[in-house]
Amino acid sequence: MSEKEVLHILGESVALGESVKVSFNVAKLHTQNTIDVPVIIERSKKPGPTVLITAGIHGDEVNGVEIVRQIIAKGINKPKKGTIICIPVINVFGFIQMDREFPDGRDLNRVFPGGKGGSLASRVAHKLMTEIVPHADLILDFHTGGADRFNASQIRIVKNEAVLDELAKVFGAPFIYYSKNLNKSFRNSCYKLGIPMLLFEGGKSSHINNTVTNTGVNGTKRVLHHLGMLNHKFKVSKPKKNGIIIADSKWVRANHSGMFKSNVSVNTLVKKDEVLGHITDPYGSFNHFVKAPNDGYIFNVNESPIIYQGDAIFHISTKFE
Repeated sequence: MSEKEVLHILGESVALGESVKVSFNVAKLHTQNTIDVPVIIERSKKPGPTVLITAGIHGDEVNGVEIVRQIIAKGINKPKKGTIICIPVINVFGFIQMDREFPDGRDLNRVFPGGKGGSLASRVAHKLMTEIVPHADLILDFHTGGADRFNASQIRIVKNEAVLDELAKVFGAPFIYYSKNLNKSFRNSCYKLGIPMLLFEGGKSSHINNTVTNTGVNGTKRVLHHLGMLNHKFKVSKPKKNGIIIADSKWVRANHSGMFKSNVSVNTLVKKDEVLGHITDPYGSFNHFVKAPNDGYIFNVNESPIIYQGDAIFHISTKFE
């Protein structure tokens, strides 16, 4: 068997046609208990691309974890050709506690590419970047909105990348959001290696939303079908409409602290000066109208009932097509 027919990953050798579960671990808990992060590898007998599907970089982003869980449970990850590697929960430490960050207080998505002798988060990032990512031809990374901010289902990519533009349109999320790669992020580190990534955002932390989950699962099927990797037993539906491309956007921030109630939901096209929500006090003596600064799509809404002055409460597109 040739070298190309065998995948050497995390100390294991996986041949074409094999299905294996290997462990990705870099540390123990303070109780000395080992925490194993399962990596599910499915290889077709027929050679082809390698797709890495990840979620749970932030431990409280359970909707992304649920998307990858369904991909595995339904057998979508068993490719017609090539290899699919799934890591449903990268930050298992945070997942156990329903915490965004690592036990060392660091945001894993701000320490890439990491270092072998760095912090706990840095070591996990380093191992991911050196032992798993180099095998991938494409990465699908699933996230949700932080705190109480609910994200419309969207694919985030950088501008002027033909491959990413094509794949984002194939995925079929309601929005394609052009956003810069953040320094020390997983996406930016993969970009520097020349490995394309579709970053999916949808829903909010600590919640599972069925519409968002379905969008993520169906989008994954479309991409795998586009690559010739999806098993023929799965049907692929076309998106109801083409995704709106958001080329630029702005946050609407609260001018007052108080109780907050939104009038609009994500995916809504609003007009300038349209009332988006209200900020009130508990005593019935104050009512502030939050208005749209411009025509645009609302693709993130803060669902917290209590907000403070300066909090981001809506994300609205300023340039879209």
